[in-house]
Amino acid sequence: MAEASRSEKYEGPYAAQQERYHRLFGGARAKARDFSEATGNPETIAENLIRAKETVPGGWAHALPLKRGETLRIVNTHGTAGVSLLFYNDRDRSERFNAGDTVKIQWNARLSRGRVLFSDMGRVLASITDDTYGRNDALTGGSSKMTNGARYGNPSLRNTRDNFILLAAKNGLDKRDVPPCLTLFAPVGVDGEGRFRWEGEGPQPGSRVDLRAELDLLVFVSNAPHPLAPGDYAPKDIDLLVWKSPPPAPDDFCRTATEEAIRGFENNARYLAALGEE
Repeated sequence: MAEASRSEKYEGPYAAQQERYHRLFGGARAKARDFSEATGNPETIAENLIRAKETVPGGWAHALPLKRGETLRIVNTHGTAGVSLLFYNDRDRSERFNAGDTVKIQWNARLSRGRVLFSDMGRVLASITDDTYGRNDALTGGSSKMTNGARYGNPSLRNTRDNFILLAAKNGLDKRDVPPCLTLFAPVGVDGEGRFRWEGEGPQPGSRVDLRAELDLLVFVSNAPHPLAPGDYAPKDIDLLVWKSPPPAPDDFCRTATEEAIRGFENNARYLAALGEE
């Protein structure tokens, strides 16, 4: 079913905004591809393609570089509720992931396989080339002392906000350089009154997301629960794998799925050309 389907007409307080969305979406110069065409990656990656493997303990965080063309696989080994990420252009760290633009530019808040992640300069930082769970949150943000205090009664528990500030300090940045994040494995929706809510069951053990770097990146990973996750505070280990993915084909799904993605990659091409790269 096309993403702009109107089979279920919304009658709530934001009906006018939805009507405008459908009108503008229908007027796009290039029609979006069917996202069921995004086929994903092999479950097992050949050892000769793997550059790095890491395990991030529950509650902790990790920073790693990704070269353009490498893929970061995040494996939710135990099916826990949320892994938060930030992305920076490793050649100019003033350029970083912009959650608001990523949602707005693509007309979609449900980021999953086939979607791309935009920077605050209109370029594509990474492509979601595989996603076996399909629910990721770019709206709520990560956990903090305040949310842990309210949710668990203990603000001293490790949280994503402080994890990212610590990683920023270790990489020549500070808390002003920590924008809103993307949280994987987080089935967050919005009710008819505009309130965020956790929807349905969380991920199964072994669920994974693959993110292909479209520029040289610095990636922050925080393994702390999403602030809306049900249950007790009980984060467990996750596994990270960095592998050399094949060069994108001319009809690569992430690069051609929507008019907005095409423009983002055109911006990438101009930027790389200015650096003397293809």
